[in-house]
Amino acid sequence: MFPRLMTSLRCHSPSALLCWATAVLCLASCGAHLALYLLHQPIPSSLMVLQLATALCAALQLGVGARCISLRPAELAERMLKVQETERQHLGRELHDDIGQLLTAAKLQLQWLQRRLPSELQSHCDALRSTLDDTLGNVRDVSALLNPRQLASLGLEASLRAHLVRTLRSSGVHWSLACKQRLGGIDEVVAMAVFRITQEAVTNMLRHAQARNLVVRLQRTAAGLALSIHDDGCGFTPAKHPALAGQRGLAGMLERVTALQGSLNIISEPGRGVRIEAVFPWPARTRQRAGRAAAHDL
Repeated sequence: MFPRLMTSLRCHSPSALLCWATAVLCLASCGAHLALYLLHQPIPSSLMVLQLATALCAALQLGVGARCISLRPAELAERMLKVQETERQHLGRELHDDIGQLLTAAKLQLQWLQRRLPSELQSHCDALRSTLDDTLGNVRDVSALLNPRQLASLGLEASLRAHLVRTLRSSGVHWSLACKQRLGGIDEVVAMAVFRITQEAVTNMLRHAQARNLVVRLQRTAAGLALSIHDDGCGFTPAKHPALAGQRGLAGMLERVTALQGSLNIISEPGRGVRIEAVFPWPARTRQRAGRAAAHDL
């Protein structure tokens, strides 16, 4: 305990000083009580004041500790999201660099072999080459989903558009991406959160919604970057606590928005489609500039 108190005292933080003061008062109170007990003396009023101060410091320290504990779930969620994103990017690079290169090498070897095989085996080689092409394309698509490298080079709008084209090209869903403002200067963490939420919403729509139309909107507002995703699918009843209800996709969206101190609103009813609205607040240094930009666009 005492090494920890000495370390905390060197940090000079309010909570550390409060912890040290509480320990000193407890020791002084115990020493005074022991001395009075040995001398058979009554307890004076000053000692009662000391006990009251000790109890007050202990109560304040418990309050500070409770506030620290209440912050831990948010910090833990943010840390888990960072670890998850790091693992996704690592897996995406492994797929693209290792497996993609192996498949490309297999295609080159097949082409070399095809030139030396008799004509009756050419059809089998063509089928195998088609399979390798499809597999290589799927690996590249999965790699792009796990590690959207184009966010840094192309920006958020272009990356979202490329993702929608790639994901919905053979689905029959009519979609649009509405963005009437420049999205330059968006923080990388916010851009990744917007991309992942859109990615999850599109995946859920394809799996469950049976929708025919999808509209994605991005807009700079005074409050922050606003994301709206709306489809005309079969809809569902959103749970108040998605994680407890097994709605893991919505729980992941909520975790990302909460980690960035934003807001998430999911509006849906059976047969009425789904509308997902998220707002990511600006950093303090850009909030005023964002408000001027939104007023200018209007």
